[in-house]
Amino acid sequence: MLKRVAPAIGLFFLSPLAGEFLLGNLPITMLPALVALAPLYGGGALLIRELARRTGAGWPGIVLLAPAYALIEEGLVTRSLFAPSFAGMDLTAQAWIPGVEMSAWWASFVLGGVHVAGSVCAPIAVMEALVPARASEPWLRVPGLVGAGVLFVLGAVMASAFDPGAYVPSVAQVVGVLVAVALLAFVALRRRTAGTDAGQAPGPWPVLGCSMAAGAVFWLANLASGAIGAWPTVAINLVVYAVVCALVVRWSRRSGWGLRQTFALGAGSMLTYAWHGFLQPPAVPAAPAADLVGNAVFAVAAVALLAVIAARLRTSVMELS
Repeated sequence: MLKRVAPAIGLFFLSPLAGEFLLGNLPITMLPALVALAPLYGGGALLIRELARRTGAGWPGIVLLAPAYALIEEGLVTRSLFAPSFAGMDLTAQAWIPGVEMSAWWASFVLGGVHVAGSVCAPIAVMEALVPARASEPWLRVPGLVGAGVLFVLGAVMASAFDPGAYVPSVAQVVGVLVAVALLAFVALRRRTAGTDAGQAPGPWPVLGCSMAAGAVFWLANLASGAIGAWPTVAINLVVYAVVCALVVRWSRRSGWGLRQTFALGAGSMLTYAWHGFLQPPAVPAAPAADLVGNAVFAVAAVALLAVIAARLRTSVMELS
């Protein structure tokens, strides 16, 4: 049984470790926070992956369910999506949209590049590549799926309790989030018949380079958003998303696209997080030495994990050829 659910357990912990610790948002001294973060992040990633695989929605379903998760976390759990200020930032000065009462910069930053790419899609791609023979199969039976849902709810409750004085969204904002989540889930959980395009898909190395280049543009632009300006940064974020989505949709319809390419996309995101962690000031106080050591530990661990998976994939391809 342990062997059967091992990939699910790995994803359960990889999602928060990548999304918060490898990114550099939390220092290594905050590892006990995994008690709440693993159910929230890991439970959410597991639910997304299992639902998409069970319904045959595949990666298009995963990619559409990921922003639904992001909306739940930032709109209803941390309540940062509509907050005038968050984590010491004055969001009303960051491309604030009156009427909607939301920072366009924060929404374009945290929903896509942070959660969709780093917390959900990259961990799923990496863990599926670790077990190539089971990459497209469900990892949990019905009780396990229910358990993941319960853990996700518990994680959301625990995470929201961390800051009881957080912004309380209006009824209209809550309804808007719920409607958007429902629409994304409805569109996502449909079995799709993939079309094909002429030509050969690029190999994993060009895909890895594309993923890392997109990540570098995204993160460097947002790190420098104070100098660039909020609205230009929003434009950069949206262009990065559009280009990556267009390329991946085009490439994935070509002959030769498979597990190695999706792993390369996820690996590029994780490697980007690894160097970003050294530039990101932690969100909670930490001694500089502890922060540096933690960043190094997580970066080395990420590189080692990706190297092991790449070697296993290479061996798998050689056995099939």
